[in-house]
Amino acid sequence: SPVFPGPGLSKGVPNGGMAQFQEEMRQQLETSMHAELDKLLDTATGVSKKDFDGFKKLFHRFLQVKGPSVDWPKIHRPPEDSIQPYDKIAALPLPDSLADSLNKLVVVKLNGGLGTSMGCKGPKSLISVRNENTFLDLTVQQIEHLNKKYNTDVPLVLMNSFNTDEDTKKILQKYTHHRVKIHTFNQSRYPRINKESLLPVATDIGMTGENADVWYPPGHGDIYASFYNSGLLDQLITEGKEYIFVSNIDNLGATVDLNILHHLVSQPNGKRCEFIMEVTDKTRADVKGGTLIQYDNKLRLLEIAQVPKAHVDEFKSVTKFKIFNTNNLWISLGAIKRLQEQNAMDMEIIVNPKTLDGGQNVIQLETAVGAAIKSFDNALGINVPRSRFLPVKTVSDLLLVMSNLYSLEAGSLTMSQKREFPTTPHVKLGSSFTKVQEYQTRFESIPDMLELDHLTVSGDVTFGKQVSLKGTVIIIANHGDRIDIPAGTILENKIVSGNLRILDH
Repeated sequence: SPVFPGPGLSKGVPNGGMAQFQEEMRQQLETSMHAELDKLLDTATGVSKKDFDGFKKLFHRFLQVKGPSVDWPKIHRPPEDSIQPYDKIAALPLPDSLADSLNKLVVVKLNGGLGTSMGCKGPKSLISVRNENTFLDLTVQQIEHLNKKYNTDVPLVLMNSFNTDEDTKKILQKYTHHRVKIHTFNQSRYPRINKESLLPVATDIGMTGENADVWYPPGHGDIYASFYNSGLLDQLITEGKEYIFVSNIDNLGATVDLNILHHLVSQPNGKRCEFIMEVTDKTRADVKGGTLIQYDNKLRLLEIAQVPKAHVDEFKSVTKFKIFNTNNLWISLGAIKRLQEQNAMDMEIIVNPKTLDGGQNVIQLETAVGAAIKSFDNALGINVPRSRFLPVKTVSDLLLVMSNLYSLEAGSLTMSQKREFPTTPHVKLGSSFTKVQEYQTRFESIPDMLELDHLTVSGDVTFGKQVSLKGTVIIIANHGDRIDIPAGTILENKIVSGNLRILDH
C-alpha cells in the first residue's frame, strides 16, 4: 500500500483533518501520474490508449487501499458444497453427444512468460519438453485430437505478452494445416513505477536502450480486460462459444476435462455456474499456493502476499488450508463481458517489488486471474486429482516429464501404469543443472525412474545411458570433483559422493 503520513506526522493538522490531508495527497499523486502518462503517450505510435486507461484504474485503486486486504478473523473455511470432490462430478454419466458441449468451449493458454528461469531465450512455450515437442506443440495436439474425435471446433486462444508475441506468431505458421483455429491477443503493457515517487520510470514509450526494463505485463489477472478490449471475446460469443478453459501453458496436466465441462453446461439456467476453479490437495511442496476461503459470504482466493505476517505460518499449514489453486479455471464468456461492461471485476492488487539493473527500486502492480472468483455468480471449486497439476517450472520438473514415469498420447501426459505409486518422485537437481542446455549435456539418456521416490543431485555429475534410479538416491560431487554414473548402472537407495570419474581406456 502507498505510505501516507501517519499519526506521528500529524502535529498541527486539526482533528479529522488527517483524512482530508491524506485524500489531498492521493489526488496530487494521481494527477501527477496522469500527467506523466499523457507525456509518455505523446511519444507513442500505435500504443494502446486502453492500456494506459487500465493502468490509471489500477493505480487509482492502489492509492485507495488502506491496510491489509483481508481481515484475518473474517476468514472461514468454505462451506462443504462450495468445493466439490472430482469423483462426485466424474460419477455422473456423460451424454452420448459431447460435441454440443465441446462446441461451446474455447481453450485459453496463458503464454506471457519467458524461459529465462530455465536458461532459455524467448517464450517458455517454445521449450522442448517431450520427444522434441514444445509446450505449444502438445497443446495443439491435445485440442486437435478432441476436434477430430468428436468432430468439433474447439479453438485455441493464446494470451501473449509483449515479451512473447512476436516469436509466438512466427511459430504459429507451422500449425496452419492442423485442425485447430488459433487466435492470439496481447495482455497490457504497464509502466513500472518508482518506489519512492510512485511515478513511471519510463522516459518514452520505447522498449529499447534504457527503457528496456521499465515496462511489464501486469499478471494474468489482466486477461479479462485485454480479452474484452481485443474484440476477440465478442467474436467468440457471436460464434456461439460460452465458456473458456484457462490454464498456464507450462501446466502439462491442464487438459480439457469432459466431466467438468459437462458439469458446467448441464446446470439449470438459474443456477448456472459462471466460474470453476480447480483446486487440489496441498503437499509440503505447495505451502505457498493460493487457497480458497469463505469471506463475506463469497468464495474468495487468498494468496500468500495478502496474508498478514503474523499468520503466514498458519496459511502454510496443511491442516487448516488443505487445498491450493491449480490455476485451471473454467469461466463464462457472457459473465466476463457483463462484469467488464459494469466495471465490476474485483481483484486484489499484488504489489511486486523489483530492482532494475541500474539498482533502482521499482514496484509493479499486478492482479491474478483467480482472484476475480468473488465477482462471479455461483462460483465453485472442484478438488481434482493431482495429475491435473503438472507444472514445469524448473529443470527438475523437466526431468520428470521427459522420463518413463509418464507416457504421451495425443499430446497428453499420463502417469505410467507400470508405476506402483501414483505420487510423483521428489527431484532436486543442483545448480549445475539449472539451464536446459547444461542439463541436456549431463544425461546421455533419461534414467529409468519408475521406482524412484527421491533424487538429489549436487555438483558436477553426469549420467551414462540406461541408468536406473530406485528408492532414494543422493549423488553429491564435492567441489572440484566430478562423478560420472556409468552406463547401465542401477542405483537403489544409494548415496554416491566424492569423486567417481570413469575414463575411456
